[in-house]
Amino acid sequence: MKKPIYIVTRAAGNLGRAVLARLAQEGAHLIAVDRETDTLAQALAAAGGEGHLALPGIDLFSSDACTDMVDVALAKFGRIDGLVHTVGGFAAAGIDECKPEQFEAMYRLNVLTTVNVFRAVAGPMRQAKEGSMLALGAGLGVKTPAGLAAYGASKSAVHRLVESFAEELKPSGVRVNALLPSTLDTPLNRQSMPTADFSAWVSLEKLASTIAFVLSEAGRDITGALIPVTGRV
Repeated sequence: MKKPIYIVTRAAGNLGRAVLARLAQEGAHLIAVDRETDTLAQALAAAGGEGHLALPGIDLFSSDACTDMVDVALAKFGRIDGLVHTVGGFAAAGIDECKPEQFEAMYRLNVLTTVNVFRAVAGPMRQAKEGSMLALGAGLGVKTPAGLAAYGASKSAVHRLVESFAEELKPSGVRVNALLPSTLDTPLNRQSMPTADFSAWVSLEKLASTIAFVLSEAGRDITGALIPVTGRV
């Protein structure tokens, strides 16, 4: 049985590391992508397994850089079976403080990077007539509370991309989905909300396990889905 080939973006981040570890347990060959250079190799080594590829210094704001990234991956492995796009950003501001610059920043981090990486892998996956793309949406992109307009709007845009791309690529056998987590249990979130009940949050390991399922053969009939992963929040 052939080992799956997966790209993971922001692989040196908290979620990226958890995803690398979970997919390595599945025996996958990993293409770890990040703008970071110092910590990416460490994250990939910590995941375990063999035959992986680290691609540091990749600018996902650049469509050309994403295309080059995929070309390098194809040169090594010959195919790409899945993409896990974990890049994203968060910002809060009310109507009086939320300036155009914040909307642009949220658009670039959450929407533009998704468009660029999805477009880059779509061609090879369409040609292979199989593949799975997975983005991170957000429950706050479905129902956005006060003070989070820029963030909510950008995540809602990610949801619409997933739905549209899924319909477009469905005839070729390529699947496109998004997970919609609530608060993730990360060191930064614990620091910013020290009195919260951390046990109610979504653990990185559990989210990574859900990602692995959706990517896998077991999830082959799931496409165009916006899947809530909300813990007990």
